Amino acid sequence: MRIEVTLPSLDDEEGGQTRGTVCAWLTGLNAWVEEGGDLLEVTTDKAAFVVPSPVAGCVVEYAVAEGVTVSAGDILCWIETESK
Repeated sequence: MRIEVTLPSLDDEEGGQTRGTVCAWLTGLNAWVEEGGDLLEVTTDKAAFVVPSPVAGCVVEYAVAEGVTVSAGDILCWIETESK
């Protein structure tokens, strides 16, 4: 099954962070990632966030490149999970 991964809210203690920049992909294309494993790093003007994988599977496609600004809810990538 192909799972769409979106950017979660980037709210920090002070709130208000809805946009960030993709700093680095931490999992390569066609690489396996465990549920909760590090997918990518997103930076805001206040902090850096690591986005975890919501599922275990193979990262099959990126929707955004490094250096691109994204908002909460934007598609980041797609992960193919093992069908059962």
